[in-house]
Amino acid sequence: MSTSPTSPTARKTIQATELMGRIMREYFYDLNDAAVTGRRKVAWCTSVGPAELLRALGFAVYFPENHGAMLGSTRQSTELIPEANAAGYSPDICSYLTADIGAWLKQRTPLSKAYPGIERVPRPDVLVYNTNQCRDVQDWFGWYARELGVPALGISSPKNVNDVTEGLVEDVARQIEALVAPLEAIVGARLDIDRLRETVALSRRCSEIWRDVLETAMHSPAPLTFFDGTIHMGPAVCLRGTQQALDYYAVLLAELRQRGTDGVGAVQGERLRLYWEGMPVWGRLRQHSEMFAALRTAVVASTYCSSWIFPAFDGADPFRSMARAYLELFIVRAEPYKERYLADMQQRFKVDGIIFHDAKTCPYNSNNRYGLPQRLQASTGVPSLVLSGDLNDLRCVSDEQTKINAEAFVEQLLECA
Repeated sequence: MSTSPTSPTARKTIQATELMGRIMREYFYDLNDAAVTGRRKVAWCTSVGPAELLRALGFAVYFPENHGAMLGSTRQSTELIPEANAAGYSPDICSYLTADIGAWLKQRTPLSKAYPGIERVPRPDVLVYNTNQCRDVQDWFGWYARELGVPALGISSPKNVNDVTEGLVEDVARQIEALVAPLEAIVGARLDIDRLRETVALSRRCSEIWRDVLETAMHSPAPLTFFDGTIHMGPAVCLRGTQQALDYYAVLLAELRQRGTDGVGAVQGERLRLYWEGMPVWGRLRQHSEMFAALRTAVVASTYCSSWIFPAFDGADPFRSMARAYLELFIVRAEPYKERYLADMQQRFKVDGIIFHDAKTCPYNSNNRYGLPQRLQASTGVPSLVLSGDLNDLRCVSDEQTKINAEAFVEQLLECA
């Protein structure tokens, strides 16, 4: 059966995107104002780090991983990575790290073009990390600590966790609590525990509505795709713990639910549904979106976008619930848990196949390397495809091979349907 589209590619535009653009613009200008005027202290934070604590203390919170994704999506990373390589960082490590450090060394940022008047990323007063994602974030923030002469504080999280035990939660909760005193000294204010409780509660609500947004793709045809999710996750990452994020997702959710009611799919003529496991290829988001749309194939769900769903947050118990939420992250978990999780997601979203992205510089988010695709297919019967690439370094990406493999996979699925 031919995989060629019967009509020109059509991808449905999400109207709420304009509102999200305004919200993110306000966020970045607020960060810039804090850094330039000094009216608020700036904290850099890893994307699944203790942002709730930092916000409750009054810091303006900036996420270098978000900047790394922007460098990738604007296709600047490949020329910046060699700058970090020359400074001693291997081309095999996280290309968020190498692209971001390269951008700092070259004094470049996509923020300048997107937001006139912003000349550079906000200079930090403190760097706060959580190694739940990988050790690279500690080295990344350590470089800036040495370069800028600012303190780096962090949480060391366990890896390969199958069951999140009370002992693990207690360990991480104590580490978060230990951050309070040094952060209070930097910001010059005491932690208001009621404000922390409120911030954690807001993060929980943001998590719930973001989950509702993603789960609209359970509908057939799916009203949004993985590629849409990577764009609209911006507030869930950068504004978690704020009312702005909640207000935005209420608008987005209403639009997507209306699409579901009206039978409007993100991909015209949807005939196949896929799951994406791993990081996106930031510099190829549009290209990959159009490629699958042309094949009338909707990539309906992903582990990546779901990484900002934190059901464990509880404003009544902020420190322990933050610890549990950060420990329940998919990337922290052991292979048996991951296999169960993916099998459940395949069933819930009714997917015909799963794509594993083997990202060259991101081993922690490449889950195809230890036999998981084969075990999963044996237990569920759902076929899988491994695409080789990278999150930011486009030298690791073969567009032609990706297209050939994707088309062959879709044809295989259609023949088996």
